[in-house]
Amino acid sequence: MSVIYLLISISIIVAIGFFIAFIRAVKTGQYDDDYTPSVRMLFDDELIQSKAKKPKVKSSTTL
Repeated sequence: MSVIYLLISISIIVAIGFFIAFIRAVKTGQYDDDYTPSVRMLFDDELIQSKAKKPKVKSSTTL
């Protein structure tokens, strides 16, 4: 029975730790930008296509 009390106390300590980490992340602005990810998915294809259109430069050194 004492093991149950030990496990409950450890789980409460871990939960408090995660809650403190979450509050710290919110206060430091971790979740402030909610617009950019939704727009980024619209322009991913254009970024990939623009990288493919760049001309490749041949190097002057050969082995």
